[in-house]
Amino acid sequence: MTDSDPGATRPDRGTGNGATSHDGPADASGAQETPRWAHGGSEAAAPSFHEMWRDLAPIGRNAASGGYRRYAWTEADTDCRQWFQAQAERRGLAYEVDRNGNQWAWLGDPQAGDAVVTGSHLDSVPDGGAFDGPLGVVSSFAALDELRARGARPARPLAIVNFGDEEGARFGLACVGSRLAAGQLTVEAAHALRDADGISLPRAMERAGYDPERIGADPERLARIGAFVELHVEQGRALALTDHPVGIASAIWPHGRWRFDFHGEANHAGTTRIEDRRDPMLTYANTVLAARKKARLAGALATFGKVAVEPNGVNAIPSLVRGWLDSRAADQGTLDEVIAEIERAAVERGARDGVDVRVTRESFTPVVEFEHALRDELGRILGKGDRADVPVLGTGAGHDAGILSGAVPTAMLFVRNPTGVSHSPAETATEDDCLAGVTALADVLEGLACR
Repeated sequence: MTDSDPGATRPDRGTGNGATSHDGPADASGAQETPRWAHGGSEAAAPSFHEMWRDLAPIGRNAASGGYRRYAWTEADTDCRQWFQAQAERRGLAYEVDRNGNQWAWLGDPQAGDAVVTGSHLDSVPDGGAFDGPLGVVSSFAALDELRARGARPARPLAIVNFGDEEGARFGLACVGSRLAAGQLTVEAAHALRDADGISLPRAMERAGYDPERIGADPERLARIGAFVELHVEQGRALALTDHPVGIASAIWPHGRWRFDFHGEANHAGTTRIEDRRDPMLTYANTVLAARKKARLAGALATFGKVAVEPNGVNAIPSLVRGWLDSRAADQGTLDEVIAEIERAAVERGARDGVDVRVTRESFTPVVEFEHALRDELGRILGKGDRADVPVLGTGAGHDAGILSGAVPTAMLFVRNPTGVSHSPAETATEDDCLAGVTALADVLEGLACR
């Protein structure tokens, strides 16, 4: 169930400030306390990576699953935003929220232009892992602290950003904050977004204290960014097969989400003959199997991960089964072919079952080739000593860096994930690899922005 109403009962967000391992947040225990980051105070020393990770870890964590439910414009999201603001204030950074609800922390003049920006997101998929998004934000603050400890002197403005609603868990569209800023999501389309409880995006923003009438493209802000580098836990095992804790992204595969509506006829499960049924669940099930086969043969990925059934009764043949397909491939032609074959298989099976099949593309992102000059510069900065020949790898996962790539030079760093598991409570990275990521990001920021 989507935690969509800030006034509704929420999953347990964790309590206390128990120690946290970088292999995954430890179970919190003890009475609920106000986390230390909430007290702020520029006179206080900036929290370390360990302290930031520990204090962020309980927010939005579901006690039953161990995963996170940090959905856009909910209480857990608000707590994450307060944490981000506190980190900015602790470091004396200029804090601001843009017209689309994205948070920014600036070192240097935000208006000067040619800024080097890093960061990621703090929201999660339903029962997601601790590292997807937050690792990039925490590492950004830690990398800035490392630059200051080195005595580095930035010649360009530096900024850390938390993009809103990257995962799309609440309103069904990924990267809402960055899509709005880049003009890839219109105001009208954003206002039409609804969560599972029918609450609109504007209403959710209002309840969280933000003005939805201000949202929209933000070309002036993007024009002030000279480079955006996003650090992220790897969502795969490519680095786990190497001796390198950090890699550089080459490209993001083209990917999208398609809604398959299977319309049949509701009827009694105990009295309707098999021969008389128009069962959309049967067509849906065969389509799921077809998707797996077509993707495997093409070297692509296809997943039906979400389904809705009407009337959803255990003793009723459904009238409607609605399934959402996520598909990705290394190139556009392969992806188009896989989707066409899955749709063809669904329609053909539907004709046999007496089921009408309708397919709607709900979102799509073409292949993203990160700017070669910036990618090569990251390789030059990092490819020294024991980090020579830093791996360069592609990914099937979408990111804010991919959305911004059409307007801003972007690049990505990946931190090794020993199991490759992501979007799951089992998502992990070792402490040593996380800290190696911080150092790599600090080196990149120093190389790009400092004298």
